[in-house]
Amino acid sequence: MVHRHKHALQMEEKRLNNVAAGLVSERFPTVSAIVIHMTYYRKAVIPLLMVRTVNMIPTTYAYFKMDCMVKGCSKGGFDLTPVVANMVKNGKKTCKGSIKCHGEIDTLPASHASIDYEAVIEYQGI
Repeated sequence: MVHRHKHALQMEEKRLNNVAAGLVSERFPTVSAIVIHMTYYRKAVIPLLMVRTVNMIPTTYAYFKMDCMVKGCSKGGFDLTPVVANMVKNGKKTCKGSIKCHGEIDTLPASHASIDYEAVIEYQGI
Protein backbone atom coordinates (compact mmCIF):
# COMPACT_ATOMS: atom_id res chain seq x y z
CA MET A 1 0.00 0.00 0.00
CA VAL A 2 2.80 2.44 0.89
CA HIS A 3 4.63 1.58 -2.34
CA ARG A 4 1.50 2.30 -4.38
CA HIS A 5 1.07 5.69 -2.70
CA LYS A 6 4.74 6.58 -3.24
CA HIS A 7 4.51 5.57 -6.90
CA ALA A 8 1.36 7.68 -7.36
CA LEU A 9 3.14 10.70 -5.88
CA GLN A 10 6.14 10.18 -8.19
CA MET A 11 3.86 9.93 -11.23
CA GLU A 12 2.03 13.11 -10.24
CA GLU A 13 5.35 14.92 -9.79
CA LYS A 14 6.42 13.81 -13.29
CA ARG A 15 3.12 14.99 -14.74
CA LEU A 16 3.48 18.40 -13.09
CA ASN A 17 7.09 18.71 -14.34
CA ASN A 18 5.95 17.92 -17.89
CA VAL A 19 3.15 20.47 -17.78
CA ALA A 20 5.46 23.14 -16.31
CA ALA A 21 8.00 22.53 -19.09
CA GLY A 22 5.43 23.23 -21.79
CA LEU A 23 5.43 21.75 -25.26
CA VAL A 24 8.40 21.67 -27.62
CA SER A 25 6.34 23.79 -30.08
CA GLU A 26 5.79 26.47 -27.41
CA ARG A 27 9.33 26.54 -26.08
CA PHE A 28 11.18 26.04 -29.38
CA PRO A 29 8.85 27.09 -32.23
CA THR A 30 11.51 26.60 -34.95
CA VAL A 31 12.12 22.94 -34.02
CA SER A 32 10.37 20.12 -35.89
CA ALA A 33 12.06 17.16 -34.14
CA ILE A 34 14.61 16.34 -31.45
CA VAL A 35 16.31 12.95 -31.17
CA ILE A 36 18.50 12.19 -28.17
CA HIS A 37 20.62 9.02 -28.20
CA MET A 38 21.89 8.09 -24.73
CA THR A 39 24.16 5.38 -23.41
CA TYR A 40 23.80 4.89 -19.67
CA TYR A 41 26.81 3.72 -17.63
CA ARG A 42 27.21 2.78 -13.98
CA LYS A 43 30.19 2.10 -11.74
CA ALA A 44 30.06 -1.70 -11.70
CA VAL A 45 31.78 -4.79 -13.07
CA ILE A 46 29.61 -4.46 -16.19
CA PRO A 47 29.46 -0.69 -16.71
CA LEU A 48 27.00 -0.54 -19.64
CA LEU A 49 23.52 -0.21 -18.17
CA MET A 50 21.29 0.72 -21.10
CA VAL A 51 21.11 2.30 -24.54
CA ARG A 52 18.11 4.58 -25.10
CA THR A 53 16.76 6.87 -27.81
CA VAL A 54 14.20 9.57 -27.05
CA ASN A 55 12.27 11.10 -29.95
CA MET A 56 10.50 14.41 -29.42
CA ILE A 57 8.16 16.20 -31.79
CA PRO A 58 6.45 19.61 -31.43
CA THR A 59 3.54 18.11 -29.45
CA THR A 60 5.88 16.42 -26.93
CA TYR A 61 6.53 17.99 -23.55
CA ALA A 62 9.81 19.93 -23.51
CA TYR A 63 11.03 18.15 -20.39
CA PHE A 64 14.63 17.03 -20.91
CA LYS A 65 15.56 15.72 -17.45
CA MET A 66 16.20 11.99 -17.72
CA ASP A 67 16.04 9.82 -14.62
CA CYS A 68 19.05 7.97 -13.30
CA MET A 69 18.48 4.27 -13.99
CA VAL A 70 20.50 3.03 -11.02
CA LYS A 71 18.07 1.54 -8.52
CA GLY A 72 17.85 3.53 -5.30
CA CYS A 73 19.26 6.79 -6.69
CA SER A 74 17.39 9.75 -5.25
CA LYS A 75 17.47 13.32 -6.52
CA GLY A 76 19.68 12.27 -9.43
CA GLY A 77 19.35 12.18 -13.15
CA PHE A 78 20.64 13.92 -16.23
CA ASP A 79 19.32 17.35 -17.18
CA LEU A 80 19.71 17.93 -20.91
CA THR A 81 17.63 21.13 -20.85
CA PRO A 82 20.66 23.46 -21.06
CA VAL A 83 22.11 21.36 -23.90
CA VAL A 84 18.94 21.55 -26.00
CA ALA A 85 18.32 25.24 -25.20
CA ASN A 86 21.89 26.15 -26.18
CA MET A 87 21.65 24.16 -29.40
CA VAL A 88 18.44 25.93 -30.44
CA LYS A 89 19.78 29.34 -29.42
CA ASN A 90 22.86 28.81 -31.61
CA GLY A 91 21.08 26.97 -34.43
CA LYS A 92 23.19 23.82 -33.93
CA LYS A 93 21.97 20.56 -35.41
CA THR A 94 24.08 18.06 -33.44
CA CYS A 95 25.84 17.95 -30.10
CA LYS A 96 27.66 15.19 -28.21
CA GLY A 97 28.72 15.07 -24.59
CA SER A 98 28.69 13.33 -21.22
CA ILE A 99 26.90 14.04 -17.94
CA LYS A 100 27.44 12.49 -14.50
CA CYS A 101 24.63 11.79 -12.05
CA HIS A 102 24.92 13.68 -8.80
CA GLY A 103 22.15 11.78 -7.05
CA GLU A 104 22.53 10.04 -3.73
CA ILE A 105 22.84 6.35 -2.92
CA ASP A 106 24.21 5.25 0.44
CA THR A 107 26.16 2.28 -0.90
CA LEU A 108 27.63 3.86 -4.05
CA PRO A 109 30.06 6.70 -4.82
CA ALA A 110 28.73 10.15 -5.70
CA SER A 111 29.38 9.73 -9.43
CA HIS A 112 27.78 6.29 -9.59
CA ALA A 113 26.31 6.77 -13.07
CA SER A 114 26.82 8.76 -16.24
CA ILE A 115 25.50 9.06 -19.77
CA ASP A 116 27.08 9.75 -23.11
CA TYR A 117 24.59 11.55 -25.33
CA GLU A 118 24.16 12.75 -28.87
CA ALA A 119 21.37 15.23 -29.52
CA VAL A 120 20.14 15.88 -33.07
CA ILE A 121 17.70 18.70 -33.81
CA GLU A 122 15.72 19.19 -37.03
CA TYR A 123 14.50 22.70 -37.68
CA GLN A 124 11.39 23.65 -39.65
CA GLY A 125 12.02 24.58 -43.25
CA ILE A 126 15.62 23.37 -43.25
